[in-house]
Amino acid sequence: MTTTEERPGHAGLGRYLHEIGALTPEWAEAFHAVPRSAFLPDLMWPHDMETGRSSPVDRRKDPEAWGRYAHENCPIVTQWDDGAHDGIEPGTVPTSSASAPSVVFRMLADLDVQPGHKVLELGAGTGYNAGLLAYRAGAGNVVTVDVDPAVTARARRALDGLGLDVEVVTGDGLAGFPDRAPFDRTIATFGLRSLPGAWVEQTRPGGVIVAPWGTNFAHHDAVARLVVAGDGRSASGRFRRLVEFMKARSQRLEFAGHSAYVPDDVPGSADESYTEVPAGDFPAHLDAPARFAVGLRVRDVWHGMSASGDRRLAWFYGLTDTSWAVVAFRDGERRHPVYQSGPRRLWDEVEAAWRWWCAVGRPGVDGFGLTMRLDGGHEVWLETGDRRVRVRHE
Repeated sequence: MTTTEERPGHAGLGRYLHEIGALTPEWAEAFHAVPRSAFLPDLMWPHDMETGRSSPVDRRKDPEAWGRYAHENCPIVTQWDDGAHDGIEPGTVPTSSASAPSVVFRMLADLDVQPGHKVLELGAGTGYNAGLLAYRAGAGNVVTVDVDPAVTARARRALDGLGLDVEVVTGDGLAGFPDRAPFDRTIATFGLRSLPGAWVEQTRPGGVIVAPWGTNFAHHDAVARLVVAGDGRSASGRFRRLVEFMKARSQRLEFAGHSAYVPDDVPGSADESYTEVPAGDFPAHLDAPARFAVGLRVRDVWHGMSASGDRRLAWFYGLTDTSWAVVAFRDGERRHPVYQSGPRRLWDEVEAAWRWWCAVGRPGVDGFGLTMRLDGGHEVWLETGDRRVRVRHE
């Protein structure tokens, strides 16, 4: 398969997105009419998904490189540290971005926007997504909301520059935008850990909500496509695929750091046991669908990896207390030492969740679904045959 690097430019990106099935026929005209490059700042930080690194590219100094990245299928950071960052080099936390075009168009396809639909977008970002929506839905039919006034100001300028009629609002996207409700379609472009009932209330019965949701354990989000019930009190549907989005600012993970949990003389007084989970299965090679499934059953836990000699250390930290655990995996060994401390036995919980996922056939993300309610509660379920089993409830 050819890549965007082999066929540079806006048209080349379009051909690539079509080849991989991301750009569907109903969105092709919007893609060609609304160029992503019109929404990108002079200084931006393309993100390499393999290395996890972002590097600065300045159009004023290197217009050729800037143009190449603008038309590649890669995410681009456009703001660091809620706007407090200054300078050329990357900041500490990316807080606004342009998503990879393949992610943008797959989510737009999930949303199933028709001309004349009223659309609410939460998370304006650069304004590119809102511009595409406005081109398809029609002038005056799209509202986009973002909490950051600098972000909304830039998005508004870009949209106005292309003559795209979008209402750009500075406000809390979790509250939606009741002034223009009800909407036919609602889409969020930031990751969620809890779900606002306001989105159900402001989307008409039979309307569609597309939003990324996940757990702190999984790190990734899964795109949920939900249809609002006839009585307007809930919305339900399957997860589609894994993505990685910046989280809603009020729902960001607050992790105190390794040293806040683990003593200098690790393992210290931690309890010691052993596990026979194969080193090749978990956690170094645990794929994203498995992490998603485990995170559904292990609440309020963050995890990370490190190395010590020929051992891979899997660390787990409780987010509501000081519990921690570590497993030292070594290839070729049947039993691996486990150390756990605090009121929760975190590794026991994680292993039990992983074994449950294996026992139900290792389903992918699209085997699970989500129901969100008007009161803000939600549940995640798994469909096995003709049965629906509740996996998580809040």
